[in-house]
Amino acid sequence: MDGSRWMIRISCSLINAVEVANEVNLWAEKQTNGLIKELLPADGVSSFTRLIFANALYFKGTWSYTFDRVLTKESDFYLLGGNKVQVPFMTCGLDKFVCEYDDFKVLGLHYLRGEDKRQFTMYFFLPDAKDGLQALVQKIGSTSDFLDSHIPRKEVEVDRFLIPKFKIEFGFKSSDMLKELGLVLPFTGEDGLTEIADSSNGERLHVSSIHHKSFIDVNEEGTEAAAIEYDPLCGCMLTEEEPRKVDFVADHPFLFVIREDVTGVVLFMGQVIDPSVG
Repeated sequence: MDGSRWMIRISCSLINAVEVANEVNLWAEKQTNGLIKELLPADGVSSFTRLIFANALYFKGTWSYTFDRVLTKESDFYLLGGNKVQVPFMTCGLDKFVCEYDDFKVLGLHYLRGEDKRQFTMYFFLPDAKDGLQALVQKIGSTSDFLDSHIPRKEVEVDRFLIPKFKIEFGFKSSDMLKELGLVLPFTGEDGLTEIADSSNGERLHVSSIHHKSFIDVNEEGTEAAAIEYDPLCGCMLTEEEPRKVDFVADHPFLFVIREDVTGVVLFMGQVIDPSVG
């Protein structure tokens, strides 16, 4: 995993604004190994732009146990609207870190460790109901320490096991969303951004816009990803006294999380609604 930050101080004219945007986009492409090519739109820089802050996160992980491509087969994935699409599903016969709860299951797939002690894992939160993703997301968002409380820590024998391959590319202007959540001060310019940078001509600097773009690719080898910016715990239902096989068939919308388990830091989080779109 690599993380990079960059600040460029500029004095733009209408003539070189496009050049500056291109410079930022080239930096983003380099830091994300070519996954993110255009962070800033053509009009993302203007003659009023004084500073640009950029933050990049690049992650490439190989599964501890990779999937055999020969076993990857097309199967049905059920969409929220009731339709279904055919997508490639990965499978393997090894025991898995899976835990069952009242209305959802959690799967943890570990990545190979590097030279340090960090352990990265992708977690799949799969609702039992084919249309249960929204309710599960609401439960996660409204429950403190939900992720830490629902980490499968024991390998169990899995019967049917299917995970779709998927690729997601997503970008949006996050400024309006942040304002709706109540973060308005950086955008007003009332107090300026003196803690970050001083303007040479006495101007009050403010944030004009924030752009976010992310990319993730999950396949038989592992994951490549980049980003440029419940009730009380009821416990796992599987116990040593009740060993049994479980199914984990992710054939309908689910939530995924890439987490570093030593620190608990979440690197990426997203929803897979239609794996055929990517």
